[in-house]
Amino acid sequence: MTGPRLVLAAALLCSCTSPVADANSWWSLAMNPIQRPEMYIIGAQPVCSQLPGLSPGQRKLCQLYQEHMVFIGEGARSAIKECQYQFRQRRWNCSTVDNTSVFGRVMKIGSRETAFTYAVSAAGVVNAISRACREGELSSCGCSRTTRPKDLPRDWLWGGCGDNVEYGYRFAKEFVDAKEREKNYVRGSEEQARMLMNLQNNEAGRRAVYKLADVACKCHGVSGSCSLKTCWLQLADFRKVGDLLKEKYDSAAAMRISRKGKLELVNNRFNMPTQEDLVYVDPSPDYCLRNETTGSLGTQGRLCNKTSEGMDGCELMCCGRGYDQFKSVQVERCHCKFHWCCYVKCKKCTEIVDQYVCK
Repeated sequence: MTGPRLVLAAALLCSCTSPVADANSWWSLAMNPIQRPEMYIIGAQPVCSQLPGLSPGQRKLCQLYQEHMVFIGEGARSAIKECQYQFRQRRWNCSTVDNTSVFGRVMKIGSRETAFTYAVSAAGVVNAISRACREGELSSCGCSRTTRPKDLPRDWLWGGCGDNVEYGYRFAKEFVDAKEREKNYVRGSEEQARMLMNLQNNEAGRRAVYKLADVACKCHGVSGSCSLKTCWLQLADFRKVGDLLKEKYDSAAAMRISRKGKLELVNNRFNMPTQEDLVYVDPSPDYCLRNETTGSLGTQGRLCNKTSEGMDGCELMCCGRGYDQFKSVQVERCHCKFHWCCYVKCKKCTEIVDQYVCK
């Protein structure tokens, strides 16, 4: 891709190089309604100037590619949803706190959790933009033009309308990384370490989507004989991306900044992380107690599993503070029967169950 990439690069070169406060983020596009693309007017800068959380470079990209913004918002929403699913049974459960910072002050800490959040958010943008291209929602891209896989049988056609993961990857790289690349920090400083950490995790998220994209095919022929197949490139379900990044989270590498301004391993016994791996520069808070300084919401009032020995168990979830037991009434459909023709009739069953919440 030549044209759009040059335009994107030009926009970034014109960006302000002063540091941008981390209080706001483009993630806030997930929390605020964005106009559909057909509502945009070419060159109408007020639309972009009113969107919260954008850095100067991202605002310039918004002015050039206004129709992309609604899908960036969709990507951010899917990322938040996936983050909350992956950490639903952990002390930190990816809670959103407001419409600007989204995840709150906890993102100021360069922890494993922050690493995952950056990665899954970048992945969400790749996913959303790639699909929007395929569906004809964006004027600057269309179906995937990736080359035919060498291992595809010769008699199978390559040409269905695939997800344009190539464009999605490139646009997400320019947009998401813009906020980091326009900063100009002192070499070897903690601020530069955090910037490099964010860029590494953004790339790992994008690569997860790219890596999991695979060939999908559809059969053609009389009475489903499948005498002919048409194939195309298709994105994996985003849950698989989340699962992969959660594995990367579990094996994330602890890093520090060198005097030369490069990230290096804290423990040299481990292998240097690849571009597909997550990295962090700060230890994680324990997330046990509410702390306004770190942004930890604590686990008081969280449901826990009395019989589990995992992170969702009451002992670990409640950090040894103990838990309260209460009874709740659950109503479920039961004794369902199929009636000819054609509906299913169920009864409602109530059950009183014990539940436990952290003190």
